[in-house]
Amino acid sequence: MTSQTTVDKAPQTPEPPASTPASGLRGHPWLTLFSVAIGVMMVALDGTIVAIANPAIQKDLGASFADVQWITNGYFLALAVALITAGKLGDRFGHRQTFLIGVTGFAAASGAIGLSHSIALVVAFRVLQGLFGALLMPAALGLLRATFPAEKLNMAIGIWGMVIGASTAGGPIIGGLLVENVSWQSVFFINVPVGVVALVIGVVILKDHRAENAPKSFDVLGILLLSTAMFCLVWAIIQAPTWGWGSGRTWLFIIGSLVAFGLFAFWETKVKEPLIPLGLFRSVPLSAGVVLMALMAIAFLGGLFFVTFYLQNVHGMSPVDAGLHLLPLTGMMIIASPLAGVVITKVGPRIPLAAGMIFTTVAMFGMSTLETGTSSFVMSIWFALLGMGLAPVMVGATEVIVGNAPMELSGVAGGLQQASMQIGGSLGTAVLGAVMASKVSHDLPDNWTGAGLPPLTPDQADKAAEAVQVGVPPVAPGTPAEIAAKITTVAHDTFMSGMGLACLVAAGVGAVAVFVALLTKRGDNAAAADAGVHI
Repeated sequence: MTSQTTVDKAPQTPEPPASTPASGLRGHPWLTLFSVAIGVMMVALDGTIVAIANPAIQKDLGASFADVQWITNGYFLALAVALITAGKLGDRFGHRQTFLIGVTGFAAASGAIGLSHSIALVVAFRVLQGLFGALLMPAALGLLRATFPAEKLNMAIGIWGMVIGASTAGGPIIGGLLVENVSWQSVFFINVPVGVVALVIGVVILKDHRAENAPKSFDVLGILLLSTAMFCLVWAIIQAPTWGWGSGRTWLFIIGSLVAFGLFAFWETKVKEPLIPLGLFRSVPLSAGVVLMALMAIAFLGGLFFVTFYLQNVHGMSPVDAGLHLLPLTGMMIIASPLAGVVITKVGPRIPLAAGMIFTTVAMFGMSTLETGTSSFVMSIWFALLGMGLAPVMVGATEVIVGNAPMELSGVAGGLQQASMQIGGSLGTAVLGAVMASKVSHDLPDNWTGAGLPPLTPDQADKAAEAVQVGVPPVAPGTPAEIAAKITTVAHDTFMSGMGLACLVAAGVGAVAVFVALLTKRGDNAAAADAGVHI
């Protein structure tokens, strides 16, 4: 690529750490890693900590299944749409500034969610939270890229990936403790003091870095086209269970999304400074890394959405107990992430990434076999295997994307890395949610009739299906105990059939990702560093 030539002519870009002792703490590479890790931890934690709070939010605010989906989808979609633009902002104005603004805005939006008393406000502030999160995530990678010398960048990215993996996995436990002992609002309030700490340390430690060939303008039309394409796609998937997959409205949004994606790709080849330089995707390993992150997130985050309802509403666990039952997943990610970083540094990313997705696929298949009476021991096996599979993907795919991008596009590369994960998370929740809704709507009438329960009116059937989609038995007040027990059995069995199918779909996505992982390779910049060549 021509941009790589520019980078090669500017070898000073990865070398700032050599001069850091003269300026004290500011710009020190390891302190920079510590500083950005606090902000990254806050955003990554929020991606899964809310999953445990969803049932409490639903009950407290009287939210529907679709509303709960949008608590997650709104956040992921805002992140996904804004990440590339945020990466450009960092390349143009400096990653330090965008990181600090992102930390401040994320903490403020989190506090606003905790003060909200309606589901509409929660979703609105979650979108705002996602926009500020988009500012700090690619900025963190940009700061690491600019601060660490090339020969140490892989180690830094490995630790960075470990923080994301551990935070993502630790969300359910922390969320469970907060929801059970404080309130669901505390899940968001906790970000305020964390954000203050990240801001103070960042002001003291972080050093400003500007891209050598920073963009001078912004691709506004590209931003609008990409945002439109993503919104239309996710909206169509979420609404399809209500409208019907054969509905004209569903296909209108799907076709609109495809048209917008096509126009976006065409426009990016014409604009002087595109939102996403499409030449980046000439790198097969980089493209594979982006796709791999998206597929991993579809399987993981989409599946986790239903696991929390399974543990709390089907098994009747408290939020804390649900979080503790996910401890095998959390612990395995914390242990395996640094080990994966070491292995990837020695043998390259291809084999660890493929093995990781194989473990993930097997784990999701195993989770599809869970039943209402499955023991904690059996659940732990599948959760631990999932953590073992996710760790190398979290670490390795990041190195593949960032390492194969030109140095001057570190913000864009960081945006791509995070956007692929957030898009995957949003699509995973939407797609698997649609699978669940469709399965429940199909099975519930027959299961209900087969149990000898009184017939439901169409309106009652719709409300019952909505409750069953989150594992809640639609038992009306005053229902005799014998009938209530039958309704509970039908509801839980129907929920499990839907969750089982959703996990099977996630396993299929994981199987495809195994082959994508085989297309990856060590980043060109990291490979050069390993060979003693400083890019």
